[in-house]
Amino acid sequence: MTDDLPLADRGLVVTGGSRGIGAAVVRLALAQGADVVFGYHSDEKRAQALADELSAAHPGRRCVPLRADVSDTVEARRFATEALGHLERFDVLVNNAGVTRDTLFARMAPEQWHEVIGTNLDSMYTVTKPLLMPLVKQRGGAIINIASTSGLHGIPGQTAYSAAKAGIIGFTKALAKEIGARGVTVNAVAPGLIETDMTAEMPQDKAEFLKSLIPGHAFGTPEDVAHLVCFLASDRARYITGQAIEISGGLVV
Repeated sequence: MTDDLPLADRGLVVTGGSRGIGAAVVRLALAQGADVVFGYHSDEKRAQALADELSAAHPGRRCVPLRADVSDTVEARRFATEALGHLERFDVLVNNAGVTRDTLFARMAPEQWHEVIGTNLDSMYTVTKPLLMPLVKQRGGAIINIASTSGLHGIPGQTAYSAAKAGIIGFTKALAKEIGARGVTVNAVAPGLIETDMTAEMPQDKAEFLKSLIPGHAFGTPEDVAHLVCFLASDRARYITGQAIEISGGLVV
């Protein structure tokens, strides 16, 4: 590791890495010296374009997209096996895959609940399980789970999403205690309102109202979150574990 390349020669696996926060993590990790395998659910063209762009920008570094439904145990196991096969070494797992299906709980259909819980929370099991032991056996590495301020504080219309993200935080704290003695850190990052596809679809008046609740009157960027994730992935964060770190511009203080 150097100051310029804090992730030099590390291998990262990132779920949900083709857009938004996940893509920002992939970009920054490559820039900081890592090899990256990232998952995507359906948009192969977008994922391959990102991989081609970053491979060209960072010759000698690996950037490999893999399709997977990480809520499915069989798919997640295949994804993990293929990801390890593309990396010379594996050091960091970033669990970022997620969906929202916002609606009032009274109107929520069962399939909406199960999709949100399956993609956001069940994937903590399906992806982390096959990738955990390689980190434990080498007695070093990091697991970083993308939660949300919804999981810390609850958001109306996001009952399923809030439940899933709160579950991620509990998962993070318990696993950190289980494997801390093996030199593996486990942390959660809880973004607030970030400039992603979801916020871009908001009506302008709603977006402006939400910005007014933030001290800086602006949404964060995916890059803001990526810098925190990559810090937690580096040796600089070796003494941080079991934490849920909110990155929301002071939305809730």
